[in-house]
Amino acid sequence: MAPSVDAQGLTAWERRRAENAKANNEILNSISKTSAKVFAAANKSAKPAATKKKPARRIKSEPVQREAHMPTRRSARVAGIEADPETLKRKLDGTDSNVLEYGIGESAREKRIRVGGDLSLNDMQVDGRWQGSLNGLTELSSTGASTRPGVRPGVRTFTKDDIEEPSDKKLKALRQEMNRLELYDKFEVKDLKLTKERIYAMTFHPTEDKPIIFAGDKEGRLGIFDASQEPEVAAKEEDADEDEETESPEPVILGLKPHARTITSIHVLDSDPGSVYTASYDTSIRKLDIQAQKSVEVYAPPDDEQESDMGISCMDFASDSPNLVFFSTLRGTLGRHDLRTPSGKGVNVIWPGLHDNHKIGGFSISPRQPHLVATASLDRTLKVWDLRKIVSQKDEDGVKIDRPFLVGSDPARLSVSHAAWGSGEHIATTSYDDTVRVYDFSTAQKWTPGQTLSEDDMKPVHKISHNNQTGRWVTILKPQWQRHAPNGGIHKFVVGNMNRFVDVYAGATGEQLGQLDGDGITAVPAVAHFHPTHNWVAGGNASGKLTLWM
Repeated sequence: MAPSVDAQGLTAWERRRAENAKANNEILNSISKTSAKVFAAANKSAKPAATKKKPARRIKSEPVQREAHMPTRRSARVAGIEADPETLKRKLDGTDSNVLEYGIGESAREKRIRVGGDLSLNDMQVDGRWQGSLNGLTELSSTGASTRPGVRPGVRTFTKDDIEEPSDKKLKALRQEMNRLELYDKFEVKDLKLTKERIYAMTFHPTEDKPIIFAGDKEGRLGIFDASQEPEVAAKEEDADEDEETESPEPVILGLKPHARTITSIHVLDSDPGSVYTASYDTSIRKLDIQAQKSVEVYAPPDDEQESDMGISCMDFASDSPNLVFFSTLRGTLGRHDLRTPSGKGVNVIWPGLHDNHKIGGFSISPRQPHLVATASLDRTLKVWDLRKIVSQKDEDGVKIDRPFLVGSDPARLSVSHAAWGSGEHIATTSYDDTVRVYDFSTAQKWTPGQTLSEDDMKPVHKISHNNQTGRWVTILKPQWQRHAPNGGIHKFVVGNMNRFVDVYAGATGEQLGQLDGDGITAVPAVAHFHPTHNWVAGGNASGKLTLWM
């Protein structure tokens, strides 16, 4: 049925639509008229525009003192910092001159300025449980000499089968002896916290009567621990509950702070057992006098050289000249200072640019040929120098400089962390290319001044696969020789293992002698050290804790 339409021919729906449109138009017209009236009234009440006047002269006030802007942070790529694992480690730790130059860590640098002069025991005392005195050590003055990819904590790389493997009888006996070493148990590992921060350097006192360990940490603290002490166990009261747990005894540890920055080397000489020498990134070398109970500054650079790149990365002494201390810097220089000359006075011998201004991570002097020095550097080389011959040459700026004679060098794929020269005339190095290299320089006594070694003569005799990827939180792994092989035995060295062990190797053969472990070790004992004469081994970790095998 068709819809009905009206006289105008519209259906009911079309008619309603037309009415709605008319009503909407009336509403819009009403709004427009109201708006026009409002704007007209506003224009009438508005004031006429004021004429533009010349601005009054402003009185110049004193400039507001503002804090200097911090240097803009720049990426390592833009800053030109080489993408090398050790470079990155230095960048994150704030020990790289490039880091400071490009504006990272400036505030920290100001807080870590070294303190010159002599320091008393009270001046160096560390707060907390590390309080005490050196009284218990004064008799020594007169004595004789975190997990990374590929790391499998607790998984051995040296097994019982390796210990029993047929080999030289002497070597087999030493393997058995090293693997009989037991973890020190007078105190729990968690309680042997020698320093507040990560351990960077360690050493044993040369006394054979008892194990005394010194450890230096990232912030310049020195921890001292006498492992011969006996725990003081509190007696139970008669009425105490038998099930009540008693607190484990805490060891007596002395903590001092002789430096403002990382302690990189610690030495106690056989000829001077009453002195403990420490070197630091704060550019100074200090001597802790145990008898006088004070720390004396024995070396610091001139005031115009108080820059971060003069921080001391390593220190060593020549066996025939205990009054001469040698040191390397973050700028790739090697220095020598006579301890009989007061700090800041006299002329120090500085040999610059041994590694083209790259950091010397570690160096050592030959114990038998003290005129020979081995240096390891961020420039990915091991170099051997002869101090008997000094060569004058011009650097890239045309400035004449003196350097020791270069006997030879051996390149690595990545940076070489340390070069340790053993008394058996072998050099052991660690590198970020995951190798431990052993060099045989037993003919060094026949080298004449000015003699160079061929590439073949500089090649390592042993190349051992070893995970050296420490990352940011673990101290760089460095080999350390036992200073004197007991009873004329096999020369050996230790190095930390990322699986939370300490590895022991024979120098002449490169064979592994042992892998030290124990219950309670929860971190990598990266800083490993041998006692000079006893088969005692100490390890230090990123928590400042000690692991000791005896």
